[in-house]
Amino acid sequence: MNPDLQLLQPYPFQKLAKLFGAVTPNAALKPISLHIGEPKHATPQFIKDALVAGLGGLANYPTTAGSDALRASISAWLAARYGIPAPDAKTQVLPVNGSREALFAFAQAVIDRNKSDAAVVCPNPFYQIYEGAAILAGATPHFLNTLPEDGFALNFAQLPETVWQRTQLIYVCSPGNPNGRVMPLQEWKTLFEMSDRYGFVIAADECYSEIYFGEDRPLGALQAARQLGRDEYRNLVVFSSLSKRSNVPGMRSGFVAGDARILEKFALYRTYHGCAMNPAIQSATIAAWQDEAHVAENRRQYAEKFDKVIAILGTVLPVSRPDAGFYLWIRTPVADTVFAQQLYRDYNVSVLPGSFLAREAHGINPGANFVRLALVASLDETLEAAQRTVKFSRQLAAGI
Repeated sequence: MNPDLQLLQPYPFQKLAKLFGAVTPNAALKPISLHIGEPKHATPQFIKDALVAGLGGLANYPTTAGSDALRASISAWLAARYGIPAPDAKTQVLPVNGSREALFAFAQAVIDRNKSDAAVVCPNPFYQIYEGAAILAGATPHFLNTLPEDGFALNFAQLPETVWQRTQLIYVCSPGNPNGRVMPLQEWKTLFEMSDRYGFVIAADECYSEIYFGEDRPLGALQAARQLGRDEYRNLVVFSSLSKRSNVPGMRSGFVAGDARILEKFALYRTYHGCAMNPAIQSATIAAWQDEAHVAENRRQYAEKFDKVIAILGTVLPVSRPDAGFYLWIRTPVADTVFAQQLYRDYNVSVLPGSFLAREAHGINPGANFVRLALVASLDETLEAAQRTVKFSRQLAAGI
């Protein structure tokens, strides 16, 4: 077996199951899950209809590149969403089976295994796929702690020059998981300049880009590149998905877009990897990218939950609305694992300890004493969970 498999840590939800296994939840209360970022809003009917209408395609093998119509729909969406010239649908866009598998596979295609000291950089806390992808590509992960005192910005100075010289790939996530922060143009400028200096590839995870509040749409990586005169998207590949945007996590539909040179090699890798998108999924995907009304309604529902939940939780916990995304990242008055376990035990509400989303780096675990709440449940359930959390927090404050 691949010896690097031994280096993989349990997934956060495995750690959570072990933590919760030590206690019995309050059976008098209905369980409410806020620990996993799985969208619960209804899948739009027109997407289901398009999926059914595309079932005839099951009689054919799909190509890795997907249909011309699929790539054209993605390219058109990128142009409309970010106000950029439409990327070349043949060379700068590639459909993938959800951003998760693509984020993992990308490292396997990018990392040069001839260099035994290859480094992959990612934010901390982070989506654990980044770390696993680095390890199984034969690279060493290095972490940039995103801290509240820095406004959760990427502090590139945390890593020494010797690490940056060995860096082949960096994962960034904007809007961020778990803090919801959107990277500003100046931060992108710094990152692009570092990519030019050291030659590393940028994997920009944008799966939360369409859940935002008001009219200020999050800046995208391709958009930032164009604004900074990087019209060819040198060393930049963006990852996006329909899961959160269109409430179809089970469809496993997304795309990558950016540097045509890199995508050509990634497409070659995927041809051997066997990751062609199901033809019926392609039909539903085209329909989803061509409609914005359902996305606006999705945002409205999240905005309502955020407004009401923050008003409730703000009476007992330091909570504020993120730039985007559907997570609340909240500092806890006790250890995050204690908070999560006792909230589950006493009030049957599950949240994710922040330390499970991070690694010890630069002397600290930056997720410690935080919990992540995914506001994905129905409005009524989410508000009920918030009210129970308030009761629990007051119980903690009273020392009960």
